[in-house]
Amino acid sequence: MTENHRIEYKRQLTDNLEKEVVAFLNYLGGGVIYLGVDREGEVVGIESPDSVQLQVKDRIKNNIAPSCLGLFDIVSEISKQKTFLKIIVASGQERPYYIKKYGMSEKGAFVRKGSASEPMPPRMIEELFSKRTRNSIGKIRSPNQELKFE
Repeated sequence: MTENHRIEYKRQLTDNLEKEVVAFLNYLGGGVIYLGVDREGEVVGIESPDSVQLQVKDRIKNNIAPSCLGLFDIVSEISKQKTFLKIIVASGQERPYYIKKYGMSEKGAFVRKGSASEPMPPRMIEELFSKRTRNSIGKIRSPNQELKFE
């Protein structure tokens, strides 16, 4: 198998994990990131899979906004006696998702284009955010329904 719009391979845990997760959260259909698999799709394995799994969970939970808890799963699998991790990312409803330290900008928001994660253009960020805000505010119900405006 090769990388495509739904699959990303990483030999090891890298600094750009959050970028890939954000791109899949913002992409309709989500995707899967394989840790311990080389660019050609061969399993090379990772050491300390339990430790890496906890690092991945903490980084996704703490470095991406809005919260994407419940939108990803991390599964440990074995192939050819080598352990690798499969990070399954669902498409989120609160798009745009972004890396917290860069904010809702081209440095922080990404989308999947083919087999690459590309910076999201400012116009796309604005459109997605306006839809999210419009949809969420419109559904908020006031606890006091007997309002009088004067």
